Amino acid sequence: KLTKGRLLGKLRGMEVGLLATTGRTSSERRETMLTCPIVEDGRVVLVASYYGDTRNPAWYLNLCARPEVEITMHGRTSQVVARVVEGDERAALWPRVVASYAPYARYQEKTDREIPLVMLDPR
Repeated sequence: KLTKGRLLGKLRGMEVGLLATTGRTSSERRETMLTCPIVEDGRVVLVASYYGDTRNPAWYLNLCARPEVEITMHGRTSQVVARVVEGDERAALWPRVVASYAPYARYQEKTDREIPLVMLDPR
């Protein structure tokens, strides 16, 4: 966090980003370090796996309520808009997400909810 991802900017082969959301009930800034299995063309994909828990993670609920968020990677902070990826786009991305980190498939098997994929698009 101190280096804004310039040092140790990868974990398990995936890029790491510091996501800043606004709390859906508190309106306070919330920061969460997350792995980013797909980063390309200025877009970032996040996986709201919560390790296969039955609930969605708080950061996901926050960005659903307020989709204008920040992501810091490689020392650069970008203003982005989050959107939940659905349908054919999700179907195309899921195999790539699992290829980047195989345990995501196990997380999906553990829960009845469809693990959300979130696309961060530049503003």
